[in-house]
Amino acid sequence: MSETPPYLIVGLGNPGREYAQTRHNIGFMLVDRLTVRLNARGMKVQSKAIVITAQYEGRKLILAKPQTYMNLSGQSVQGLVRFYKLPLEHVLIAHDDLDLPFCTIRIRPGGGAGGQKGVKSIIEQLGTPQIARLRLGIGRPPGRMDPAAYVLQEFSQQELLSVSETLDRAAEASLTWVIEGLNSAMNKFNGNAPAGTGN
Repeated sequence: MSETPPYLIVGLGNPGREYAQTRHNIGFMLVDRLTVRLNARGMKVQSKAIVITAQYEGRKLILAKPQTYMNLSGQSVQGLVRFYKLPLEHVLIAHDDLDLPFCTIRIRPGGGAGGQKGVKSIIEQLGTPQIARLRLGIGRPPGRMDPAAYVLQEFSQQELLSVSETLDRAAEASLTWVIEGLNSAMNKFNGNAPAGTGN
């Protein structure tokens, strides 16, 4: 029996300290949360991404943070998929989503980019929109604020408490996806934000 291919969880964001706590980087934050939770070791740079491997219930996971800047994320993802010879059903992309209420998570089997430039790049590089997504809601900008400015704004201290709870749920959802599959993860985690995480 051949070994099961690894599972690749990619968090999208922008490299650099100045972006670390911004809304656009919630995908990176999820990879960091999984790294701690899984006690992952052995960070390296591969395919223009920071990559760390972990084990979970007998499965090998590759956690990746592309370092290309958001709009070129597909270069990293395609490189990793090729290197590890991954079936696309073993790839999950975690990213911020303006169209979801703050601190809501949604798992979906694929679809369009919805204006998310990192997702758009991944779809273009892999040649298919059928890549599982873990969408992390950041809500719409207030008033007439430009969405491009909003996504690069840092979370407030108050928001970070809710974000931390959301990342715990998203980490759980990611691991459910690995072990039980997409449908199970969707059934368990696609819902509204828990009470008390108002925007």
